[in-house]
Amino acid sequence: MSDEEFERQYIQEAFDTNWIAPLGSNVNAFESEFASKIGVKSAAALSSGTAAIHLALKAIGIKKGDIVFCPSLTFAATANPIIYENAIPVFIDSDENTWNMCPFALEEAFQKYPNVKAIIVVHLYGLAANMDQIMKIAKKKNVRVIEDAAESLGTLYKGQQTGTIGDIGVFSFNGNKIITTSGGGMLVSNQKEHIEKVKFWATQAKDPARYYQHSELGYNYRMSNVLAGIGRGQLKVLNERIEKKKAIFEFYKSALSELEGINFMPINKWNEPNHWLSCITLHGKIKPIDVIEALEKENIESRHIWKPLHLQPFFQNYDFIGKGVSIKLFESGVCLPSDTKMTDIDMCRVVNVVKKLWGEHQI
Repeated sequence: MSDEEFERQYIQEAFDTNWIAPLGSNVNAFESEFASKIGVKSAAALSSGTAAIHLALKAIGIKKGDIVFCPSLTFAATANPIIYENAIPVFIDSDENTWNMCPFALEEAFQKYPNVKAIIVVHLYGLAANMDQIMKIAKKKNVRVIEDAAESLGTLYKGQQTGTIGDIGVFSFNGNKIITTSGGGMLVSNQKEHIEKVKFWATQAKDPARYYQHSELGYNYRMSNVLAGIGRGQLKVLNERIEKKKAIFEFYKSALSELEGINFMPINKWNEPNHWLSCITLHGKIKPIDVIEALEKENIESRHIWKPLHLQPFFQNYDFIGKGVSIKLFESGVCLPSDTKMTDIDMCRVVNVVKKLWGEHQI
């Protein structure tokens, strides 16, 4: 069966059994199948990746006033949950060789903030962070690590799935991710006590009593049984999605690499990325806005690389540690269209618009 057929089957089961709302056989099966797919002991299906980060922070004991290190080059959803818990984010610069958290900037941050309570590591655009170095530093400092793998489902770091290397991993199934439940997320860990506590909090922290009793603050963060059915069907085609994403990246790289001033995102020998987005940096007369506006005129959407969080109005008063690599990536970077439904004709349209800016022959 196709992924759509599996999805319809699982969704129909939810209706047939009248388990529409959170909890049900699809939720349980999706958690089990997902954990098995990435090689982790247990998982909790939640309403979003943001909810997963929030409960990950609670699970490792983050409280008011605690300092949490977080990459600056990421989406705001990575850092927002730090604020939910009234903790303090300190933003860490990027490594130009990975586009992710720089181990040298991380070491520098520990010198300034020796009492930090946690590190959130992001695997940006499906590129793995340098986890050996980051985990070495974290273990030396006895600090817990949360992996934000929202964009990197299926990415391998030295043969191991991202999201399974730190204490807790977080994934997103938002509509733009490599597999989607329209909205949703997953928290994973080899520490079962974390998962059990997260499931408790995510279902409004209901005590095991004959009546509704609550001894802790709870959240309405569980994934619905219907959406979990979609996730089960999507999970079956993850490998095919990764192959398609890689093919898109290789197509762009083959067609555009010879243009002066274009560099593609770094693929290290220890990294097998899922190529969630195909990203480039520009170093010459052509600027990111030139590419974005040229594509826009042809009704083709592209985007800037994430604007660093320490430059965002809401976060600008929080500390930043580094030399500004994340700023340079933002100022020079473009995310090219990378949807798995793109055809060769679609990709040629993108390439031709870009080539035209350089005055090159189109394909």
